[in-house]
Amino acid sequence: MAGHSKWSQIKHKKAKNDAKRGQEFTRLIKEITVVARAGGGDPAGNAHLRLLLEKAKEINMPQDNAMRAIKRGTGELPGVSYEAMSYEGYGPHGIAVMVDALTDNKNRTVAELRRIFTHKGGNLGETGSVNWMFERKGVIRATGNKSEDELLEALLLFDISDIDRQDNTILITCEVKALEQVKHALTELGLAVKEANIEWLPKNTINLSDEQSEKVLDFLNELDDHEDVQNVYTNLA
Repeated sequence: MAGHSKWSQIKHKKAKNDAKRGQEFTRLIKEITVVARAGGGDPAGNAHLRLLLEKAKEINMPQDNAMRAIKRGTGELPGVSYEAMSYEGYGPHGIAVMVDALTDNKNRTVAELRRIFTHKGGNLGETGSVNWMFERKGVIRATGNKSEDELLEALLLFDISDIDRQDNTILITCEVKALEQVKHALTELGLAVKEANIEWLPKNTINLSDEQSEKVLDFLNELDDHEDVQNVYTNLA
């Protein structure tokens, strides 16, 4: 399951690091600004914004930060205008990579990402070069002791693609439009929802040797550390 890939596990560990916490704030503030600009600043009428504000609470972002981001998005406050971009290509050893970014300068961002791809033995591709290998899905990570039968019964009416349990962690994949409803249903069931995101999930994954994986993860970490990059997805198992 893509949600339990090596890269996914490393991203979650990185997010717990204090230095990365500030980066998570910055990324989320950018995303709130863009989503408020696109869909309005009222969470009641903007489902994506509601999800982001809930995420802001989960990572203990001060409410004032989120409100300022919304106002910058709606034009009530001055600020930098960010544009959502997706980049794709091949990394070391032929892994497929999708990169979501928010940038105020597309030319700078694409040049810097191309440098990272090339320097690490990959190739930044054109739009459509690898995105056919991925699907845009809602992904929820939760903890709790409910059985798969209980989960299936509670989620029977929603567009669920997959339910995967590993110990106390539950990974649920669903259609994007069902993400908020599924999250609410899991909360009602008594589960602790840790993450609820829209992600690029690979249709198939590839396995590499430990040595090859180490080189790939070094490349993915450098991409992930770029200030304009919001998320990095790959088909590495």
